[in-house]
Amino acid sequence: MARGGSVNTRDWRFWMVSVAALLTMAATGALGFWQLDRAGQKRDLQARIDERAQLPAWNAADVLNMDGPAAGLHRVVQLSGEWVPGTTLFLDNRQMAGRPGFFVVTALRLEGSAMAVLVQRGWVPRDFQERSRVPEVLTPDGIVAVQGWLAPPPGKLYELGEAGTGPIRQNIDIEGVSQEWGVPLLALSVVQTGTATDALRRDWSVVTAGVQKHLGYAFQWFGLCALAGFLYVWFQFISPRRKRSSHVSDA
Repeated sequence: MARGGSVNTRDWRFWMVSVAALLTMAATGALGFWQLDRAGQKRDLQARIDERAQLPAWNAADVLNMDGPAAGLHRVVQLSGEWVPGTTLFLDNRQMAGRPGFFVVTALRLEGSAMAVLVQRGWVPRDFQERSRVPEVLTPDGIVAVQGWLAPPPGKLYELGEAGTGPIRQNIDIEGVSQEWGVPLLALSVVQTGTATDALRRDWSVVTAGVQKHLGYAFQWFGLCALAGFLYVWFQFISPRRKRSSHVSDA
């Protein structure tokens, strides 16, 4: 009876481990294929980004007449307008080339319109001796020409407490600053390119959809799936067989 009970226990453990291994491999394999599908979606998005970047540049009229913000994202633009006084903000804790500093943003009122668009003008270093001090950034009066590409509003960082109201801010909300300034703003921004004429730097990161990230995740999930399969075969079949062969040899 004891031996029969021991056999039943081994059988029960064998099937429990088999089911657990199967579920693990099914889950990790499914996650791997899901990441491959996401990579395919991002590959299509990257193709659209690259295609839009090669299209002729839009002017202010094109931007004002576009069919929603999403229709214009990543389009190259050449705009003319006036910087709106009192709308320059410094977004804190932004990096460029590994250095911490500010992203400088200013509203540009498009020529011939009351509408304005938020322009990400570039990056400036911060003063670590006097953290509340902001550098001087040349903001000329009159009509200026701005070239760049259309992008979502500046990305938001984690913020403790309530949003600030001074020139230095952690994040910016388009609707909020539009009401604060009394200036109607488009629901996107312009990342300005070209050679800066003052302390600004414009070494912006290349816009990518993140295809490689999903391919990397897929590789990790498929690797875990293969590892689970290898460990199952090893501990359920190979290792017990090696032990039995060793006992036979000793006998």
